[in-house]
Amino acid sequence: MLKDDQKKICVGITGQAGFIGSILFNTINHEKSIFQAIPFEDNYFQDPVRLQEWVFKCDTIVHLAALNRHDNPEFLFETNVQLVKLLISAIEKTKSKAHIIFSSSSQEERDNAYGRSKKEGRSLFEQWSRKSNTCFTGMVIPNVFGPFGLPYYNSVVATFSHQLTHNEQPKIDTDSNLKLIYSGDLVEEILKIIKERRNIPYYFVPYSYEKTVSEILEILLRFKSDYLNKSVFPKLESYFEIDLFNTFRSYIDISSHFPRKFIKLTDNRGSFVETLRLLGGGQVSFSSTNPGITRGNHYHTRKIERFAVIKGRARIELRRIGTSDVITFILSGDEPGYVDIPIWYTHNLTNIGTDDLFTIFWVNEFFDEKNPDTYFENVIISN
Repeated sequence: MLKDDQKKICVGITGQAGFIGSILFNTINHEKSIFQAIPFEDNYFQDPVRLQEWVFKCDTIVHLAALNRHDNPEFLFETNVQLVKLLISAIEKTKSKAHIIFSSSSQEERDNAYGRSKKEGRSLFEQWSRKSNTCFTGMVIPNVFGPFGLPYYNSVVATFSHQLTHNEQPKIDTDSNLKLIYSGDLVEEILKIIKERRNIPYYFVPYSYEKTVSEILEILLRFKSDYLNKSVFPKLESYFEIDLFNTFRSYIDISSHFPRKFIKLTDNRGSFVETLRLLGGGQVSFSSTNPGITRGNHYHTRKIERFAVIKGRARIELRRIGTSDVITFILSGDEPGYVDIPIWYTHNLTNIGTDDLFTIFWVNEFFDEKNPDTYFENVIISN
């Protein structure tokens, strides 16, 4: 928390719409007491005036924009280096003293176009920093995985997760040992760097986990067997498995996969519905909702959550943070069903019937009022 006489840190992110940029931007937006996000568009790089106007507003610039892969290695190298040069030019013309944070990669030492472009970009920023006596942090980042990464582009975890959730067969080309960092951990590290204004030209970001490609695939195959094929929540025995499961399920097409129908057994005593099988732990809650009342309009960044409607009629709405498309499900106790809520999706539940709505909620962790992981944002965006 900033002191009363301190202003918010204005943070701009190139590559704001990308894998890490979108999570960082949205995280900054729910820490508004400390940060103010300065929106960025990729086309600013084609417009020197707009780029300079944007740079002028920033106290910190996190440079994430880059090509990871391209059929033409030389084009990839030149594009990434040119983005750095354009940004340095805008900084110099505005006489900005912004803290520059550059995302490099552990591939710096490899003989490939991406690694060479990152090493050259970090070197250019370091030279500029020394000449202008300004703050620069050159992050050398391990392999990043997390929700919404692009398959065949961002990481092998993204590729395997996409393949397994789309009935494709993953293949291991090289069973290498990977040093990994979860996207949420990387964002927290970036926020620390911003707050502390670290001046470190070569900062190797600590990795969260170390796994072989085959170990990762073995766990993901278990997730597919338990969760997709058997509708059972897998046992998550480590923070890595929680992070990997949240990543895995972000590749499920929730529009077609949900809602799922329960098996309803009826006899002269009434009816019975098994709502949840879990191989781990967690917390199950029950609520009744009066007709016309809406609950929720919030999102989570780590919690795994299920909504099960067992009586009444409900409308469940979801919207991924940073987007405008709303996904709507109608559930009824006449055909009991459930919807699982992905992280980074704001969601609500409305009783659209004439009787009380009965809903069971399950979450993978006990509620902690000191760390609730609950951020309020309406699903429906007002015009």
